[in-house]
Amino acid sequence: MKTNKTKLQLLLALLLLLSVGLGQSASAQSTTATQKPTSSVRTNSRILYNGGPVMIGQSNVYVIWYGCWDETCRAGNTVTQAITRDFMLNVGSSPYMQINAMYPNSVGQTSSGALLYGGEAFDQYSHGLELTATDIRAIVADQINGNHLPADPAGIYLVLASAEVSSNATGFCVPGEFPHHGIGIAGGIQFKYCFAGNAERCPSVAAPQFFDAAGTQLPTPNGNLAGDATVNTIAHLISVAITNPEGSGWFDRYGLETADKCVGEFGPTYLVNGGRANIRLGQRDYLLQQNWINDKKGHCALNSSL
Repeated sequence: MKTNKTKLQLLLALLLLLSVGLGQSASAQSTTATQKPTSSVRTNSRILYNGGPVMIGQSNVYVIWYGCWDETCRAGNTVTQAITRDFMLNVGSSPYMQINAMYPNSVGQTSSGALLYGGEAFDQYSHGLELTATDIRAIVADQINGNHLPADPAGIYLVLASAEVSSNATGFCVPGEFPHHGIGIAGGIQFKYCFAGNAERCPSVAAPQFFDAAGTQLPTPNGNLAGDATVNTIAHLISVAITNPEGSGWFDRYGLETADKCVGEFGPTYLVNGGRANIRLGQRDYLLQQNWINDKKGHCALNSSL
């Protein structure tokens, strides 16, 4: 009887240890890049591969202009759109995008660094002025299901909001929060989406790189705060969508994704139209945050050779 009791106690102990281990594993798999850098969070720690998918080969980017993008709604809207389109037409296969090719999946496949601007659509407030993550997923699904944009497994769908649209639920205009991305389902495929709010809504929070210590707005390289801030946010979003599309790819022990580790890091700059810039793509200059180079020491840079 004593032997049977001992065996039962051992079995219960093993089951308890197993349940604890499974709980820890589930927690690790659900980790997403939502933690803000603090004094206890080291942004210079290495990024780890967590076993999940990455986007491989060429990625295709689609834009949904959400809200009102007419000049009658806000002066400068068409300039913002022109800056954004030029950026997406020219950033693909650049040394900047090649950084994402440093992050392979479980069988060694990576992004090629190529990025194709696949098209755009418009949505005038179908989900109101205050957006949740559920709203943003539905905005993308509506465009796919309505055949306005293709159902593309290699696609990244960018929802770009006009200045009157807010999204407190996803962290837009909340100091210290990272831009939001995620996944949804439409047209029989899983899609990757990203949300970029308009910097004109909360300029010093959404575009602190264009303000001095006294809170005075500085010139921007293309003379349009919303456009110059939007391309910087898009650069961040595309990188994390490629390297960690489902929240189980590449992130560090604090949950920080690749571009999260380089927020506010721009490196050497030069002057254009009175504003700071650090990279020229096509016929325009931009001020883009650096991206994470995951080498032995780990650092932020504009391309993998720096």
